[in-house]
Amino acid sequence: MIDFQHVSKKYNGQSVLEDFDISIEDGEFFVLVGPSGSGKTTTLKMINRLIEPTDGDIYFNDQRLIEYNLKELRLTIGYVLQQIALFPNLTVAENIELIPEMKHWSKAKRRERTEELLRKVSLPPEEYLHRKPAELSGGEQQRIGILRAIAAKPDIILMDEPFSALDPISRGQLQLLIKELHKELASTVVFVTHDMNEALLLGDRICVMKDGKIVQTDTPEAIKSHPTNEFVAQFFQHEHTNLENYCAEDLVTAGFVEDGQVESDTTVTVETDLPTVIRLLVEGKTVVLVDEDGPIGEITDRTILRFLETKIEGDQ
Repeated sequence: MIDFQHVSKKYNGQSVLEDFDISIEDGEFFVLVGPSGSGKTTTLKMINRLIEPTDGDIYFNDQRLIEYNLKELRLTIGYVLQQIALFPNLTVAENIELIPEMKHWSKAKRRERTEELLRKVSLPPEEYLHRKPAELSGGEQQRIGILRAIAAKPDIILMDEPFSALDPISRGQLQLLIKELHKELASTVVFVTHDMNEALLLGDRICVMKDGKIVQTDTPEAIKSHPTNEFVAQFFQHEHTNLENYCAEDLVTAGFVEDGQVESDTTVTVETDLPTVIRLLVEGKTVVLVDEDGPIGEITDRTILRFLETKIEGDQ
């Protein structure tokens, strides 16, 4: 557990975080969301002690962060930034294996882990192990950045707007990927974004911040249904418009629902909104579209991405 107890941060007398008091549970996907300058990144960086609090205490597993050996603490934390920051002179394999090597994993164990992770993100090891970052696309580089962060199976993964610089298709793919990896790893993820859409898609709980203070902390469903004040309501309304404009019927009209009989207990109708469909897919469900006559076809990750690609092209 990560426990913030009345944490504040000031720079030159100016407060950027005030009385931040919250607990993040083990294995939780916890999202910090809010406008620029709300204190999200400052909060995140306190967890790996890149920034120290002015007041208050932060605990990890019931021990004050300040009492941990800094190097040992950071070896238990994966960190993914918006700026991908791969080492340009190292190969893909060498980038991924940095932390396992620092933790004295054997060469064979490191390589086995690297190849396993590359396959998980659809980057064949035989093609990518020896490439340099300059030979990768932006989406591929960010995949490697994520793999580097999770390679040593850290207790905590910190992600600071990791997808905001990517095109919408790559962003959608990586959102689905990190949710799937989180389920597998059971690590605690603290994720910073200014995009409520992304927060609602990924978070087990969301902490909405403004001017260095907590405005509301709750599940995505509760925040969507019961915003605590007008700021949260407007922030949600402003950010969460794109996907809710579409429903499963739009996938059928566009010709992207995959034919074939698939058995599944998870069914949706043509009226089901797209965010609901995506959440079911992120949860690993096999989603079948049905009408009164029976199954129409399966909706997959590929279905969603192909549909969104047509919308992006249409907006250009």
